[in-house]
Amino acid sequence: MDGRLAREFVEGTDALVCVVAGDGRVLLANPALQRLTGRSAEELLGRPFWDVWVVPEHRELARDAIERAMATGRAHPQEGDWLTGDGRRRLVSMRNHVLTDDDGRPYAVACVGLDVTDQRRWEAQLSERARTDRLTGIPNRGTFFEELDRQLAADRGEVCGVLFCDLDGFKVVNDVHGHAVGDAVLVEVAARLRSLAGPGETVARFGGDEFVVLCPGCGDEELARLADRVEEQAAAPVPTAAGPLVVGVSVGGAVGHPGDSPDAVIARADRAMYGAKTRQRRRAER
Repeated sequence: MDGRLAREFVEGTDALVCVVAGDGRVLLANPALQRLTGRSAEELLGRPFWDVWVVPEHRELARDAIERAMATGRAHPQEGDWLTGDGRRRLVSMRNHVLTDDDGRPYAVACVGLDVTDQRRWEAQLSERARTDRLTGIPNRGTFFEELDRQLAADRGEVCGVLFCDLDGFKVVNDVHGHAVGDAVLVEVAARLRSLAGPGETVARFGGDEFVVLCPGCGDEELARLADRVEEQAAAPVPTAAGPLVVGVSVGGAVGHPGDSPDAVIARADRAMYGAKTRQRRRAER
């Protein structure tokens, strides 16, 4: 009865079950594995498994893994790409077990594999969503702080510039034209800021109508030039369903040094931004 249950499980499960000999020959391949490879049991049995479902760049690693299992009596869990019958790659999580004869000598490895391709893709999408602002598609506040903290690590040995950008008159856009138009403005501003960013620079939505730009290696002069470009880009009319709208931006910058606190650098850039906003307001009142 136990043998029948085991056979029914191996034949009925969606897991990829196989047994390979110490020289790599396939001794058992269940129906799920046959479906994955597009080959019948007769076509699989006796063939080296690395010639069937192992991707080319991993074949030597597969040979080495079998040799080590035979030499040590241990086979470790692994995760790797397997090839389907039509040449596609599927990510498979493997649990491996060394089989031994009556004298305790290893002679084969049994493997139960699970296709985790879709699961890993879903997990990656969730991770990306957690790091990204859902409206604008750029990094969010948390991701920005993570990157700023990394750039300010004491052992990096270089400065890091931060721009803090706050839109001018955005509340009026929302109040007069509605949040849908306001969202369109935010998306366009984010795209413009991203177009200004160079390699290695990060543009993020800090919250509401606030954006931040991280510029590794930028000192005061470079940061000031970038701030000018940001102000110029933001000044151009934004096309919306309510017609072209003009929103300005107040920009403040701060340069962080290795070992500085991310919160302290952001606070300095924020104060500089409010100083710029105050100066703009005073000029407008004259």
